[in-house]
Amino acid sequence: MTKAELVEEVSRVSDLTKKHSEVIVDTVFKSIIDALHRGEKIELRGFGSFRLRKREPRKGRNPKTGDKVDVPPKKVPYFKPGKELKELINKEPAPAVSPAGGASIPPDVMAV
Repeated sequence: MTKAELVEEVSRVSDLTKKHSEVIVDTVFKSIIDALHRGEKIELRGFGSFRLRKREPRKGRNPKTGDKVDVPPKKVPYFKPGKELKELINKEPAPAVSPAGGASIPPDVMAV
């Protein structure tokens, strides 16, 4: 799913304009980035958590020249999925329901 598709989905389920939905999505992303920049952990119960991991300095190699280079320490964002998210992903999908409320008919059944 792309950011544009996420904006479209927010717009569709909330009856907001795409512009308002884009502002909401951008604000959520910016808030997560700002909190990580401050070194905070972000917990979204039922979904997962974002945190920073520290990478220690190390010796690397320039792939073009083969020269050894010093790689400085840095922080990298890390996402840890929550228990509920893992369970939902591994759960068998429920049968699809059509908008009218009845069960949907698989396309191969309709082919004659």
